[in-house]
Amino acid sequence: MKVLLINKFLYPNGGSETYIFKLGDYLKQQGHEVQYFGMEHEGRVVGNRVNAYTSDMDFRGGSKLSKLTYPIKTIYSSEARKKLRLVLEDFQPDVCHLNNFNYQLTPSIILEIRKWSKTCRILYTAHDYQLICPNHMCRNPGTNENCEKCLGGHFLHCTKGKCIHGSFAKSVIGTLEATFWKWKGVYQQIDTIICCSNFMKSKLDTYKVLTDKTVALHNFIDRVEWKDTQKKDYVLYFGRYSTEKGIETLIRAAKELPDIQFIFAGSGPLEQELEGVSNIKNVGFQTGEALETLIREARFSVYPSEWYENCPFSVMESQMYGTPVLGADIGGIPELIRAGETGELFESGNAAQLKQKIRALWNDRQKLAAYSANCAALRFKDLEQYFACLEQYYR
Repeated sequence: MKVLLINKFLYPNGGSETYIFKLGDYLKQQGHEVQYFGMEHEGRVVGNRVNAYTSDMDFRGGSKLSKLTYPIKTIYSSEARKKLRLVLEDFQPDVCHLNNFNYQLTPSIILEIRKWSKTCRILYTAHDYQLICPNHMCRNPGTNENCEKCLGGHFLHCTKGKCIHGSFAKSVIGTLEATFWKWKGVYQQIDTIICCSNFMKSKLDTYKVLTDKTVALHNFIDRVEWKDTQKKDYVLYFGRYSTEKGIETLIRAAKELPDIQFIFAGSGPLEQELEGVSNIKNVGFQTGEALETLIREARFSVYPSEWYENCPFSVMESQMYGTPVLGADIGGIPELIRAGETGELFESGNAAQLKQKIRALWNDRQKLAAYSANCAALRFKDLEQYFACLEQYYR
């Protein structure tokens, strides 16, 4: 089988890129042919045989002329269509698997794929809510509240709420982009949309043209070795320090639990909020063995998110390492925690309830030991199992 993986970034940049790199490597190991299409970039690590890529679009830089043309290019890209056609005609893929493509590659590439072939399978893995929300998060950055006003294709609300970076101009462009492709019916050309949570599927299904195309399939995670680890006396948060992640709520709860030690591992715009809180130790952004050790040795971890999380790796990773999770009951988080078995849930944004739950878990070592033991039996899909599910949609 020939699979063309399409993503705007072809260098390590985030979760979407990790996904396509690992999936592509696995496909090759299984004897399939794989090529990639996206933007050119000095850090590009994958590609295609004809070296056809779109120009790098950096919205934070570039010449004055390029900035003037960006509004048009973010809606429709004739360059992306031409470059993609070169790859399609050379590679002759059986499957085009789309990932993040809006604004840089644009949905115009879907038109090109379908013009080239009526039978090539088109799949899309939804890493966010872009198809139903122009700012991709279902959250208004001005009010810091979750928002569903655009669901169902009512995209004018993006402009009304200045939902893209708080900018009226950018929000107008986002509204035009979503409205234009709704009018063109481009997403009807996609065969299958992979949603990484049942929650995400339920939101995408509010847009009627997507309803019959969506399937829920949780993300894969690498298998890890189980180790009986001596727990240490701290509660762990690891991730981004930002409002939508619930950091401020967790800090408020921590301040009222001065006898409990918290370790925060991460970085972000609210890092200064941690300063001066005596029972919070900020160890900064951690990776690899250092992060693994922090997770394994924590009594439990807290995931206090306040936006519609999809399938956060942190929640899965914590339990894979034998550490129970106290998670916010929002988005796809409850789908990953067996409440009362491998962790517990609390009302998102409720600092008082979070404080109560942390105190109760901290004081109940027997319960935490049971939760940790239950984590050993928890099984999320690894890449092999994930592809066994994905393959049916490829074919």
